[in-house]
Amino acid sequence: MFVVATLDDTVSIAPHLFNEQLSTIVAEEIDRKLANTIFQELGLCICLYDILSMGDCILLPSDANFHIKVKFRYVVFRPHIDEILVGKIRSSSKDGITVTLDFFDDILIPSTKLQHPSRFIESEQTWAWQYETDDETHDLVMDIGEEIRFRVVQEIFEDTAPKEMPNNNGSMTQTTNDDDKKVPYTIIGSISEPGLGLKSWWIETS
Repeated sequence: MFVVATLDDTVSIAPHLFNEQLSTIVAEEIDRKLANTIFQELGLCICLYDILSMGDCILLPSDANFHIKVKFRYVVFRPHIDEILVGKIRSSSKDGITVTLDFFDDILIPSTKLQHPSRFIESEQTWAWQYETDDETHDLVMDIGEEIRFRVVQEIFEDTAPKEMPNNNGSMTQTTNDDDKKVPYTIIGSISEPGLGLKSWWIETS
């Protein structure tokens, strides 16, 4: 679920921080810049793991800040395809179920990847697995807040960076258009196999 990625960046240090411990300030600046940020094809940045190396502090013309090139390792949330995760149901709709891991909410289990057969209960806005026994069918309802075990089957990255568009006077201006509606990183899950779905459905064995 978590990986450690090796990255490099140039960190800018303001003059009022020059008397502080350099490694501490660099670590704080890296976390301030990256923590809880999603990078394309990398995942959700969680926290700094360690600093591998730091270059010389450089002063640039017309800039009072120190600039230092840093190589470091960062903890990133990016589960593997086919990895099994456990989260909680956040909401339901006809499209499927959304799941949260508390620190990450953009997980969708589409209606086509629920246990079969399942039905959407419109009045309660919940899904139910229609579990069949020898003589009858039982609705096993998937309520909001329930713990759910799912398999990661797909990940989707969307570029949500502002685009530059020409305006009436021929210059360029930034616009988000529909990009502000996009989710930068979405995980698609599935529960359509034995052992997956609500944890309460299955007997836990040690």
